[in-house]
Amino acid sequence: MCWAGRMVLGTFSILLGLVHAAAACEFGPFPYRGTGIVCRMTKPAALLLNRETAQVIQAAFRNARFPNITGERSMRLLGRVAYGLSGIQVNDLSIERSEVELKEDNAIHISIRNVTALFKGTLTYGYAGAWFLQLFHSVDFEIESSIDLQLNIKLMCQKDQVAPDASDCYLTFHKLTLHLQGDKQPGWLKQLFTDFISFTLKLVLKREVCKEINAVAQMLTNYILDLAANFVRYKDIAVDISLASDPVIKATYIESHHKGIVLYRNSSSRLSDSIFSPSLLTESRMLYFWFSEHSLSSLAAAAFLDGQLVLDLRGEKLQELFEMEDSEVQRKAVQMIFQGTSYNDSMAKVWSLSQPQISFQPEGTIVRSSVAVEVSILLAGEEPLVALYMEKEITATIQATYADKKLILQPVDSSVEIKVFKCTADPSGEDPSIQSFLQNMILVAGIPEVTSSIGSALTSLLNSKRLDLFDIINPEIITRKGYVIVQLDFGFPSHLLLHFLEKSL
Repeated sequence: MCWAGRMVLGTFSILLGLVHAAAACEFGPFPYRGTGIVCRMTKPAALLLNRETAQVIQAAFRNARFPNITGERSMRLLGRVAYGLSGIQVNDLSIERSEVELKEDNAIHISIRNVTALFKGTLTYGYAGAWFLQLFHSVDFEIESSIDLQLNIKLMCQKDQVAPDASDCYLTFHKLTLHLQGDKQPGWLKQLFTDFISFTLKLVLKREVCKEINAVAQMLTNYILDLAANFVRYKDIAVDISLASDPVIKATYIESHHKGIVLYRNSSSRLSDSIFSPSLLTESRMLYFWFSEHSLSSLAAAAFLDGQLVLDLRGEKLQELFEMEDSEVQRKAVQMIFQGTSYNDSMAKVWSLSQPQISFQPEGTIVRSSVAVEVSILLAGEEPLVALYMEKEITATIQATYADKKLILQPVDSSVEIKVFKCTADPSGEDPSIQSFLQNMILVAGIPEVTSSIGSALTSLLNSKRLDLFDIINPEIITRKGYVIVQLDFGFPSHLLLHFLEKSL
């Protein structure tokens, strides 16, 4: 995500959280071979973040800890003049504008124009005259300043993770005026102090402000990386988002390449033949995510091994499933299967018998799976009676969309082949009306119900990771042979960064 406006620090902290440079990392001669996930953030996104997170740079100024400044100077006829500034703090900070550029020298250049700040504190000065006359006095002071700030943030790679270096930081002072006790026209002695301390004060302000910016950059980067790592973790399932290759920094976008290896307990599946190419992504949207078929198939495999692919239906949901149509065939089949038992006293369980096979094609995500369905009648004080058991091979083409902060999975084409059929009402399995009804029910209501439930579960999981706090605009999920692309525009909730800063600074 990259952007323009009044802010800077938020810009490079988010950029750094998504981009990893290779100053100290070696990835070999094949740059994209192990790439499972790609993030591309275009210039409009960086400009937006730069504008929306202006308060973060203000926090860096406000939270800088300025040391006491002391100095002295010998003056002809006047003797020794000494001074000290203490309790320095920043008030009334404003930023006129900020600009960000992405450079192909592996750096993010941020220029902040006309930062006006009012520094306050206490000035203590002493004058020891040639005839042992001593004068010491303390007064409150204000320093009016106008500053330009130039940041050149280098992206370093440490242990396959990003490490920002914002030490290339410059402050240019256009104005630095000292006022004592509200006096806007100081006398010659006060003006003398202004001349004395000006140079030292500039050095201290530069050192402390730049140090604070670098520290905040480190904190925000770690914060973003922690958020990203948590976003792709659920119970014992995690995704390795460490770098798979060097980042690509162009004038119009930044692109980072991640391993996308699924980690489940003590096992993982490594990708060594990724089909990713930068030409697969465009620059018309703010943010792009590219996912390999291997990464998402591995996630499905881990979910299967973890027992997540199980769905229980009862009550109204069960009734909706079995009463999808009002016909004599339906009523007869339901009566035979449930033997007059109410839906509230029955339960249907659907689960995957084997690891689902997922492939991406232009028409959608194709899922092939062996699935079992069991309908049980719950008798008071007795063991549940299995009224129906089926095993079937299902192939479904699913299209995914994201709207109103919900992930929607919609089957557009499905086929079912029943492999095992056991029904207490038809022990011989010779009643074709029951099997025909069940097969039609699975296609018309069962598969949509399962995909809807999976979509709802994934939406809840994404929202638990705070995705719903972001303003996601016109997202598109595009499937192609072997990969899927998610592209979108968005609004950044800058209050999340401010909340983090309030807790951390």
